[in-house]
Amino acid sequence: MNEIKNIIEALLFVAEGPLSIDRIKNVLELTETKEIRNAIASLAEEYDVRNGGFFLCEVAGGYQIRTRSEYKMWVKRFLQSKPIRISRAGMETLAIIAYKQPIIRNEIEHIRGVDCGGILRMLLERNLIRILGRKKIPGRPLIYATTKQFLEVFDLKNLKELPSPIEIEKLETLSTESTGQPPLIESANPDDEKGKNT
Repeated sequence: MNEIKNIIEALLFVAEGPLSIDRIKNVLELTETKEIRNAIASLAEEYDVRNGGFFLCEVAGGYQIRTRSEYKMWVKRFLQSKPIRISRAGMETLAIIAYKQPIIRNEIEHIRGVDCGGILRMLLERNLIRILGRKKIPGRPLIYATTKQFLEVFDLKNLKELPSPIEIEKLETLSTESTGQPPLIESANPDDEKGKNT
């Protein structure tokens, strides 16, 4: 058990993204996943008890060692990295894709009421969305969906963790009550946004 745990820890340390159970199983050449899951649970518990600068996180269909949020200021200073900035139009488009995927450009533009070509290119460049293929309808339009990078950026294990419309409405209500400002998205009716500039 200790050796498997140490091997998994080494793999997590060098992995460029979240490491899935299946990938670990293939590397270790094991047939069962129970031992892997036990080792991961043991590692996560050790990190939590230690309460150091990092923890083991389940995200995007795998596991990843991540720094604790209370130390992000120093990590950012060290890396001198700029956070991903997405415009409101970009966030709206990304939300539509996340909740309605798989989806084609025409459907996105129908919901938003404006052209989304430039925004889709930007989201593709940032690896937040991907092209699944082409829809078998006249014109063979591209089909869009979110990526694992999307799950990583928004700290989601999978798409089921996206907030429900009821949860979003509660957040908007709380935001309005605490700030006195109206919610960012005033209407869920896409027809209300027709003609809006991006």
